[in-house]
Amino acid sequence: MAHYGGTGAWHRAGRIPCNPKGKKMWDQRYASDEYVYGTEPNGFLAEHAALLDGPVLNLAEGEGRNAVFLASRGLDVLGVDGSAVGLAKAHKLAASKGVSIRTETADLTAYSPPPGAFGAVVSIFAHLPGAARKRLHHRVEQALRPGGVILLEGYGKAQLERDTGGPKDIDMLLSRADVEADFLGCDIILSRETERDIVEGRLHTGLASVVQFIARKRPGPPAR
Repeated sequence: MAHYGGTGAWHRAGRIPCNPKGKKMWDQRYASDEYVYGTEPNGFLAEHAALLDGPVLNLAEGEGRNAVFLASRGLDVLGVDGSAVGLAKAHKLAASKGVSIRTETADLTAYSPPPGAFGAVVSIFAHLPGAARKRLHHRVEQALRPGGVILLEGYGKAQLERDTGGPKDIDMLLSRADVEADFLGCDIILSRETERDIVEGRLHTGLASVVQFIARKRPGPPAR
């Protein structure tokens, strides 16, 4: 679980779109036996997992910790990431826990999930440049069934000054207003900017500024 970042720059705990250079970097990062973001689920996701119904689409799934956690709760999960190496480790983790997950290798900047196919979408630290984020979130909203839930946690703009994870590009960091504007066809359950200690492998560790968002899709087309 990491980030899709800007235009090819490498940064600590950063993530770049699935261009060939970026894909190679992330394949190399995931090539070791270490799970660089750990094997335990994101804390915000774990706290609110009872709100989610399947099938679940997990964005920027990386090495599989969140998908495996949801599968262990009996949910059908599709994890999407730009690195096939990371997703291979996700399947290995799933096997070690006695569960199965589905995966798809895709560039999130161009990814278009099927409309109305998912009961929930999970986005944990899936950072994109602002324009690409808006496009993806619009497609994600379309991919939710009526009544489906979007659960998101990402680094807030105040995280720019910290060295505890996240992109070093303000355009890739979130505000509460940004996220709320991306999901106008959903009723907000929770939306906040907050600080919390994050311990997720060696790349996400320490006090962080985050945006947390949960919303439920309304019937009918979104108002845009």
